[in-house]
Amino acid sequence: MKAGRKSRRKYALGSLRSQLLARTLLILALLLVLIGFLQYFLMKDFLYRSRADAMNTQLSSIPADLLIKDSQEKGEEENAAPEDGINRRINRPGPFLFWPDMSLASIGIDGTFQSLSNENGLEPPRLTSQQYQAMQQSKRMRHGYQLITDAQGNEQLVVFRPLGPPDRSSGLLQMGVSTNSMQEQLINQLRTFILLSLIALAIGLALMLPVLRRTLVPLSRMVEAVKRIDAGNLDERFDAEQGQYEVDRLAVSFNGMLERLEHSFAAERELQMQMRRFIADASHELRTPLTSIHGFLEVLLRGAASNPKQLQSALESMYGESKRMNKLVSDLLLLAKLDRTPELKLEDISLDALLLEMKPQLLMLAGTRQVVFDMTAGVQVLAESDKIKQVVLNLFHNAVQHTDMEKGIIHVNLSAGKKMADIQIRDNGSGMGKEQLERIFERFYRGDESRTRSSGGAGLGLAITQSIVEAHGGSITAESTLGTGSVFKVTLPLAGTV
Repeated sequence: MKAGRKSRRKYALGSLRSQLLARTLLILALLLVLIGFLQYFLMKDFLYRSRADAMNTQLSSIPADLLIKDSQEKGEEENAAPEDGINRRINRPGPFLFWPDMSLASIGIDGTFQSLSNENGLEPPRLTSQQYQAMQQSKRMRHGYQLITDAQGNEQLVVFRPLGPPDRSSGLLQMGVSTNSMQEQLINQLRTFILLSLIALAIGLALMLPVLRRTLVPLSRMVEAVKRIDAGNLDERFDAEQGQYEVDRLAVSFNGMLERLEHSFAAERELQMQMRRFIADASHELRTPLTSIHGFLEVLLRGAASNPKQLQSALESMYGESKRMNKLVSDLLLLAKLDRTPELKLEDISLDALLLEMKPQLLMLAGTRQVVFDMTAGVQVLAESDKIKQVVLNLFHNAVQHTDMEKGIIHVNLSAGKKMADIQIRDNGSGMGKEQLERIFERFYRGDESRTRSSGGAGLGLAITQSIVEAHGGSITAESTLGTGSVFKVTLPLAGTV
């Protein structure tokens, strides 16, 4: 029970749905973190610039003469006697403005620093005299701001403006404000953003779970369909129009694979059946002459050897059977060699010259049948002449067997196209039906089962012919009509086109 729960838990964590969900949420979380950082820094710059603009506006609203006078009086007060200072402090007007979270200071032309903040204000941060002098000599006032830490370690946002008119500046005025309130505002905004981001992730998780479950339904269906498929049930096909491009492509690929497997299994079954048929036919063909020879030997052993006529007849019969068995074995060996990669001695030969060379032999095989030759001159092919002769002899012998001795007409035609040469052997014999025509090139197949073996052969001639033609890169086809005749067409590539 525990093992089952562990496997289910492992399956759930390693499932496509969980991985898609985790990766989507991770990407969303990273985007939210990036947006949070960008928002923090952009908002911080916006707040600081806005506050700096407001401080510049405040500084611009302060009368410069009053600031200069106040600064001078404060300086004289510090240099005066104590009792004199008391009188000046009493007689001098009080501070014109008070900011509890701000600091104010003036910087002389020589870089002397003077604090203008009262006791409740912030202590103004201070730069070096060289920095102040460089700021005044640059003749360029900052419209931005600086972040400076004061003596107490507090960070202040500081802006500057010149004292007096631009043509006769008498120093700088420095105003600062603590950044604590702005930092707190930024932190509060960041906390709000984090809270909203967590809520968005939780809502996204709740919404994505049913969406992913529904999105992966086609894959689940394919998994169930795959479970139903086995070697005996390869006709199962997946729906290739489920509205998801990737799943549809996967379904098309699976359907193609299943179709190839189905064809492969069908071809294997057909090959097994052909092999069984071949073994049975070969055994039967070999058994017949062996049985005949065995029977004649038994007759001779029973005393027929003393009778010259019976002896002569038995020897002639055994010779004929052994000759036929020898031819059958030779044909089987030839087919076995052609099934492997054949080693052909190819040479450039003239088909019309080869057929003219065979003409006397073909006429002798035809007997009293009429033979018509129609050949195109100069047809050159790259082939082995002995194998091509065997092809022509097999087809011509097949035509002779299926035509009448007196009324039979056999046509031998040779023609050439742009790339291929055609040899056609046509007869006006009994012809074949559609079923016979489909199996005519099978090994040990006889179109006419009633024919005797003495006249019909073992049914290997056309199979050998097809193997030879295909070994030369050509093809062989047959057309036939019952009662009209048959035509066999051999197509070979012309020399120079291979």
